[in-house]
Amino acid sequence: MVSPQALSEDDRRTVAAWAADCAERVLPLFEVEAPDDDRPRDAIARARAFSRGELRAADEIRQRFVAGRAANAVSSSAAVAAARAAAQAVGVAHMGAHALGAAAYAAKAAGLAHPDRASAVDDEIRWQLHRMTPATRAALQRLPLLGQDSAGPLGSGLLASGVLGTVIEKIQADLTAERP
Repeated sequence: MVSPQALSEDDRRTVAAWAADCAERVLPLFEVEAPDDDRPRDAIARARAFSRGELRAADEIRQRFVAGRAANAVSSSAAVAAARAAAQAVGVAHMGAHALGAAAYAAKAAGLAHPDRASAVDDEIRWQLHRMTPATRAALQRLPLLGQDSAGPLGSGLLASGVLGTVIEKIQADLTAERP
């Protein structure tokens, strides 16, 4: 049985573009420390190409690990989180729930980059929510709530704890809120 965190390929293509937007917004935090390391930028480009139907899901599964290893090339926590946001974005080709991981890592990166601004994480979440298209919202609403399905990134692992978990819970609360 396929995990409900996977989403259909059409939904994954839809949310991949949003995940790429989230990751790209914090990419400069990585690039300032590792200007010659193009792995996160390439991951974001691949997520966009996947969203346009130019790449196959099967070919992209390993790419999230390539981008994720870029986190080892930098020292600041904000740059590490930015690299992980890119890795999560390209991981959407494999499993749609990684879109929320990309958003969570991007918000975490923004917060770490601006420790003097208490609203940095919430400001980033607001930007992310504003950036969603109706199709993106609809696709993300099909994901189980954080912690309700153990078969994927929204299970009890890393994305379910700390800042990452809080960010995902806030995004999912907005997605499930009734609109007038």
